[in-house]
This record gives sequence, C-alpha cells and structure tokens, in this order.
Amino acid sequence: MTDFAAARRHMVDGQVRTTDVTDLRVISALLEVPRERFMPPASASLAYLDLDVPVGASRRLLKPMVLAKLIQAAELVATDRVLDAGCATGYTAAVLARIVGQVVALEQDAGLVKAAREALSSQPNVDVVNGALAEGWPQGAPYDVVVLEGATEAVPHALCQQLKDGGRLVCVLGSGPGSKAMLYRRSGGEVGGRPVFDASAALLPGFAKTPVFAF
Repeated sequence: MTDFAAARRHMVDGQVRTTDVTDLRVISALLEVPRERFMPPASASLAYLDLDVPVGASRRLLKPMVLAKLIQAAELVATDRVLDAGCATGYTAAVLARIVGQVVALEQDAGLVKAAREALSSQPNVDVVNGALAEGWPQGAPYDVVVLEGATEAVPHALCQQLKDGGRLVCVLGSGPGSKAMLYRRSGGEVGGRPVFDASAALLPGFAKTPVFAF
C-alpha cells in the first residue's frame, strides 16, 4: 500500500524545493493537500510523480514543479480573489485556497465539475463553476490573479481582461519545445508579459491558436 504522506513529502523535497520554490506558503499548502484524493482511484499511485497526471477527459493535472513555480510567480497575497481556469478535479483550487481569500474554480467538462465539487465540498472559500475555459468567468470578475491550468498557444486576452488593475495571470505559453511559463500583469488597459521559466503542459481546450490561411 502506498504511503501517501511520505510520497507527498518526497514530492515537495525532491521536485519542488529543488527548483527554487522558496515561498513557504506554497510549500506548506502542497504538504497539506492530499493530491491522491483528486485522482481517479485507479491512478492514485501516480499522484506524486514528476509528470502531468491524466484525470480523464483528455485532461491532466500540472506536474507539481510547474504548478508550484506558477503559483509562486503569481505573488499571491492573503486577500486575493483568484480565478483557477481549468480546475479539472480541483487540486490546484485546494492548494490556492490555503493561501488566498477566495477561489473561483472554472471547469467546462461536466464530469470534472462534479468531481471537483465533491472533492472541494468542505472548502468554504472555493466556488466551482461550469463554463467555457477560454471565456473565463466574467460574472466573478475582476480578479487579482488568474491561474491557467495548462498551456495556451496565444496570449489569453479574454482572461487578461478579467484582471483588476495590477492583477496577474500565470500560464504556460506554447504547445511544444521552447514553451515558457509566463507572468502577465495588467496596468490600466494594457497587459504586459514576461517569461519566468521553461515549462511544458497539456494544451487546454479552446486555447489553440486560430489557424491563419494564406492565399
């Protein structure tokens, strides 16, 4: 039988701390949240591996290192209201909820919405909502932070427009070699971004680049 508590500590010590994640709030949250509870039962043993773990419907949880570094890059504060776009089964929302004041966890797949609501039922500061990921959740905007749980091939302008002035969005930009984790910040009506580390992630539905036809 897997010792999940030990596996969780090994994940943090071997995958997270060793990749320049120094925010103690992020480390503490990762140690507290039982990732295996957000996995399909048959895949629970994969919960703490250094990979993007499948959770059904062609969706994956971000590998722990990428998730930790994205959250750290967002520079969260305790009063933040965060949109977790592409929450899947709710693991990242549970981590965020231990750091910030309110999390809106957005998912478009009905099966994953059900799983997330069940897994997060005891988390009072998380609201799981059902809608198209690429459209964000304007009903709850503006947000201090948006965490996009996967890759996008283009700047997610619709989500950036749901940020407060000074708000931050973190995501993985690109779907192949050379992809980067990005930090975008809104200042007035403008949004600027910069790469923060090399990363890869599964492309989220609705975030593929629109094909351009040349004649």
